[in-house]
Amino acid sequence: MTAARTGTVTTRSAWHDVPRFQVRRFAAIAMAEAPALAEEILCEIQREYPHLPVVLDDSGEPMALVGIRRAIEVFVQHLEHSEGRPTVPPGVFQDFGRGEGLNGRSLDSLQAIYRMGVRLAWRRFADIGQRVEIPPPAMYELVDAGYEYLDGLVDQSVRGYAEAAARQAGERLRLQRRLMELLLAEHHRGDPTEAFTERAARIGWPLPEKVAVGVLLRPAREAMAPAVGQGVLLDMEYEQPRMVVPEPDAAGRPELLHRALAGWSGAIGPPVPLADAAKSLRWAEAAVRLMERDLLPSGEVLYCTEHTEALVLLQPEELIDDLALRCLAPLTHCGPTHGRRLAETLLAWLETRGGAPEVATRLGVHPQTVRYRLRQIRELWGDEIDDPDRRFELELVLRAQRLRGELGAVRPRR
Repeated sequence: MTAARTGTVTTRSAWHDVPRFQVRRFAAIAMAEAPALAEEILCEIQREYPHLPVVLDDSGEPMALVGIRRAIEVFVQHLEHSEGRPTVPPGVFQDFGRGEGLNGRSLDSLQAIYRMGVRLAWRRFADIGQRVEIPPPAMYELVDAGYEYLDGLVDQSVRGYAEAAARQAGERLRLQRRLMELLLAEHHRGDPTEAFTERAARIGWPLPEKVAVGVLLRPAREAMAPAVGQGVLLDMEYEQPRMVVPEPDAAGRPELLHRALAGWSGAIGPPVPLADAAKSLRWAEAAVRLMERDLLPSGEVLYCTEHTEALVLLQPEELIDDLALRCLAPLTHCGPTHGRRLAETLLAWLETRGGAPEVATRLGVHPQTVRYRLRQIRELWGDEIDDPDRRFELELVLRAQRLRGELGAVRPRR
C-alpha cells in the first residue's frame, strides 16, 4: 500500500508507518498460515455451496485450493513490500469465471464466494495483527486493500466468463447455421426428421410443426442483428440474412416480429411443414426480388401470403409476356393511349362480370364511354371474348400489367 495524494497534499499510508520489523513478522506469520487459511476458506465454500464441482490440477490438488492459496500469498507479499497495487494472479480466477460461463451459471454466486473468502481472510489477518501489535488504523487500511484486491479477482473472473460466453455464442451460431442449412436444403435423402431432431437438440431448439422462412434486406452492411428472440433462427452471414420462424401463427409471434424487425425490409414466406422449409424460402426470395424491382412495396417486412397475386403473376415474367403478346394482339393497332384504355375497360369488365354502369363506376368514367369501349372490344376479339379459357388468360395478363403499373389503378367496388 502506498501514500494517497489529494491535490498537492500527500497523505501517508498508516500501513506504511508501521515499523518494518512488525510488517515482516506479520508477513512471515501470514505466509506460514496461508495453506491452512486456504483450506479453511475452501471448506467453508464447499459447505455453503455444495453444488460447485471440484476440479483437480495435474498433481491431484483442487484448483480452487491452489488459486486461493496463491491469491493469499500474492496479497501478503504486497503487504510486505508495499509496492503499488497487488497484482492479481492470472489464470486460476479466469478459469473460475470461465467455468461458470461454460456451465450456464451467473457470476453472482462466484462473487459471493469471493466476498466470503475476504471475510475469512480478514479474520485471520486481524488475529495476526493483534499478535504482532499492528495499530488499528493500519489494519483498517488492510481491509480496504483486501476489498480492492477482491475487485481485481472479480475482474479476472469476469474476463474468463466473457471469453466462455463468446465461445459458447460462437459455437451456438455454428450449430444453428448447420441446422438452418439442413432445414433449407432443397432435397433431403430419406426422412430428415432424425437429422432435424439431432441438430435441433444441440442448440435446445424445440422442433415446430410449421415454420415460415424470412429473407431480409440489410439497411446497411454493418447493421445490428434484429432482436428476434432465441426461438427464431437467424443467420446474418448471408448478404440477405435469413431467418426461420417457428409456429409463425402462434399467438403474439407476428407482433414480436413486427417490433424486432422495425427498420428492416424483406419478406416472410408462407407457413409450411418443417420438412418443406425450402418452399417457404423460395417464396420469400421471390418476394424480395420483386421488392428490389419496386414491384412490391419496400421499407418493411412483408408476408408473402398477403401478396399472392403479385408473386404468382409477376414471377414467371417471360411466360406472362409471351402470353400477353398473343392474348392482347388485337390491341396492337389501337395506339398506346387508346389501347391502354381498352385494356383497363376489358379488365374491369372481366373482374366485375357486370354491365356498363358497374364497369363505369369502377373506372370512374361515364357509362356511355364504357358501352362504346365494350363494343370495340367485342369487335376486336369477336366470339373469342365469350370463351372462358380466353377470358381467364386475358385476366391473368391484364392483372400482371396492372401490378407492374402498366395499367391504371381501379376504384374499389362499393
